[in-house]
Amino acid sequence: MSQLLRVQNFTVSSDGIAAGPDQSFESPFGLDHGNLMAWAGATASWPNRTDSGGSRGLDDYFTRDFSHNIGAEIMGRNKFGPQRGPWTDPEWFGWWGDEPPFHTPVFVMTHHPRPSFSLSDTTFHFVDGDPATVLDRAREAARGRDVRLGGGVTTIREFLDADLVDTLHVAVAPIEFGSGLRLWESPDDLRDRFQLDVVPSPSGITHHLFWRR
Repeated sequence: MSQLLRVQNFTVSSDGIAAGPDQSFESPFGLDHGNLMAWAGATASWPNRTDSGGSRGLDDYFTRDFSHNIGAEIMGRNKFGPQRGPWTDPEWFGWWGDEPPFHTPVFVMTHHPRPSFSLSDTTFHFVDGDPATVLDRAREAARGRDVRLGGGVTTIREFLDADLVDTLHVAVAPIEFGSGLRLWESPDDLRDRFQLDVVPSPSGITHHLFWRR
């Protein structure tokens, strides 16, 4: 496997939930994402940090590794923005701002393609295709580097169902939501195809590291 498809720093609650059903412009996750992602925001390598503080150690390692050897990203349309159906506002370019954190080509899966555009050093392409076809395009754009599968939940599950994911890093936060979009009932759901190491962090996060058998 010269080019891996990697899930990185994907965070779920202790009951496996990563997003709520009521996504909106004001609530991209559809739930309290502040508590869900607090572990990453507390690290020294968090890209939005404006001071010199932050934690070091295991959590910081994963935050720092986010872009290592990544040449392209695949994401679902819901990760790009809350708009559904045909694009009604072509002047809105997603909720990532003028400096998106990807710095690579990004392939947004949607049944409603639109012209590609660039913001800083990130170019968004809007593609309608099955997971294998989109992955082929992303690998070509990555130029020998790995491809990150950015989410959300539905997109990751589509690629898992197609048996295309090579490695996953899933951070499990010590909170419960009770309802929402669930990545799994249990991490053991993936043991038929993946080896699994479970590494607890002093922050309370438990890091689950999966790699193909």
